[in-house]
Amino acid sequence: MNPPTPADPPGTEPAPGATVSTHVLDTARGRPARGVPVTLSTRARTGGEWRPHAEGTTDPDGRCRDFPALPAGTVAARLVFSTAPHPAAAVEEGEPPFFPEVAVAFAISPGEHHHVPLLLSPHGYTVYRGS
Repeated sequence: MNPPTPADPPGTEPAPGATVSTHVLDTARGRPARGVPVTLSTRARTGGEWRPHAEGTTDPDGRCRDFPALPAGTVAARLVFSTAPHPAAAVEEGEPPFFPEVAVAFAISPGEHHHVPLLLSPHGYTVYRGS
């Protein structure tokens, strides 16, 4: 009979995977942008194919915070915000939005959290790495 195998010693658990969250703010109205569909894709190598990873919709606070952890080996992620149906993207009532979609690709640091907010207005947008 073989002796039991000891469990991994404390402190040897794998590091948690990188994570992503976002929020969208309607800067023209000064409030969160609720109901914006967001797609998260990942890339395992520079120049590789984008692979769909998760989808979400901004909550009443304009946030998507429940995306699953990224797969091990992810080197880049991309958020695509479908902004066309949201009033924050409207230039004038009845006209198509100038930015019907916003795609943001960014590098991934293993084991870190990446919060990428989108500030949206009818004629512009800004993204940054938040905390």
